[in-house]
Amino acid sequence: MTREERAESFLKNAEEQLGTEIHMDKDQKAKADYGKEELTLVPRRIIHDICAIRMYGNKKYPEGGPDNWKQVAIERYRNATFRHFLAYLDDPQGKDEESGFPHLWHLACNIAFLCEMEDGNAQENNSDS
Repeated sequence: MTREERAESFLKNAEEQLGTEIHMDKDQKAKADYGKEELTLVPRRIIHDICAIRMYGNKKYPEGGPDNWKQVAIERYRNATFRHFLAYLDDPQGKDEESGFPHLWHLACNIAFLCEMEDGNAQENNSDS
């Protein structure tokens, strides 16, 4: 599924859940962007937070390069996500002892990994059919 198809699918799902049509600028004379993802809707803070954790991880685990995270079993990210989530619930301002970064940032990064990995699993499953 292309990004445009995914954005259109998200839009249709949102309309169904809300029970109303979402109006977007359909005038495409100057810029053909109808149905494309509006990434400016994503809070920027989370991007910076995930980046900080990724930079820390790349320093800690330099072997394998920046995509080394893809070599880790998905279950390990699920466990790490849960650990950081519980730590965050115990202390919303708490920081990971080893990295010194907030548990919330680690949680966001692990969820980002899971989103990527689950998307890949879904694509693999779809290509098998």
